[in-house]
Amino acid sequence: MKAVVSKNDLVAMIGKIQSVVASKPAIPVLANILIEAMDDQVILSATDLTVSMRCYMEAKVVEEGAISLPGRKLFQLIRELTSPQIKISVSTNEIAEITTGTSVFKINGMNKAEFPALPDLIGSPEIQLPASTLKEMLSKTAFSAAREDSRYMLGGVHITIAQQKATFLGTDGKRLAKCSAAVAIDPSIHGQFVIPLKAVEEMIKLLDESDAQVSLSLSPDKVALESGSQMLIAKLLSGQYPDVERVIPAKLAHQFAVHREELMTLLRQVSPFTSENSSSVRFSFETGQLHLSATSSEIGEGRVSMPVDFAGPRFDIAFNPFYFLDILRHSKDETVRFGLNDPHNPGLITDSSQALFVIMPMRLSDSPPAQKETEAAV
Repeated sequence: MKAVVSKNDLVAMIGKIQSVVASKPAIPVLANILIEAMDDQVILSATDLTVSMRCYMEAKVVEEGAISLPGRKLFQLIRELTSPQIKISVSTNEIAEITTGTSVFKINGMNKAEFPALPDLIGSPEIQLPASTLKEMLSKTAFSAAREDSRYMLGGVHITIAQQKATFLGTDGKRLAKCSAAVAIDPSIHGQFVIPLKAVEEMIKLLDESDAQVSLSLSPDKVALESGSQMLIAKLLSGQYPDVERVIPAKLAHQFAVHREELMTLLRQVSPFTSENSSSVRFSFETGQLHLSATSSEIGEGRVSMPVDFAGPRFDIAFNPFYFLDILRHSKDETVRFGLNDPHNPGLITDSSQALFVIMPMRLSDSPPAQKETEAAV
């Protein structure tokens, strides 16, 4: 193998792909990046056996071939080189020689045959949508998926394809986020898929804010995202996703507009006064006003207020301020709609987009939050 590549392009490609490289691999080759040279291209691949990524870049290929090299060491070396062009050559004894100007570096590698083959999703149903739309859908739901939870299936974003619409949903039992987008797909194609959180986060990093079309291929056990010269493939979570949509309030006793930025500011001001055992802020509504308060025996007490278009008798409910802030950060518009029924049932937050957010209430006391009661619905 002999190829000449742009240093900047190679750094950019390795920088994108190295996050997939396993830090503590089950087998040594998973710490490597596979480098292949063919057809005037250099192809980089990495996998941890759950998430895989492949990137393509233009190169001058003198001799086709392949080798896998230690990913993190390779990245540390390449980004420090100053020459605009890098020559990579491989001898038969699996040693890569990297040359720039008068500098020569030799890195011990492994044979391509030892590197796991990446899954093939040719023939799987494929949806097309703008990169910015897919990034928004994943970002608006991934934040609420479970990161540390005994319920395995909640550790990913659930996607439902039906009637030429893709619906994305994430929940950890304490909050829920749901949004949808029209997709270009055969109307007869439908299905449900759960993409693991690591794969979702890699997809968000890979996608940009452009209107360029990307494709998402979905098979019963794998998903592939193709964006430009990059492809990410991941195993789907297997199992039955719980019926969580029943916690979304169908009817609301109280609905009103709230200034998003002002509420975020006040939540940040009062949240330091929550206790470690119960991160709970009391929301007290009365005609025209919202009062937020939190009390901690160790720190003290915080009280703030803001105007809202609430009308009716006094209404008290408690929420985790950090979960509430997460939802507001992923909302849009100057004002959002807030809907409530009673202190024991979830609140609903919506904006002008197709997104909706559900947040579970907490006990209106200094006792630990009623997580067990509210999570039982999910």
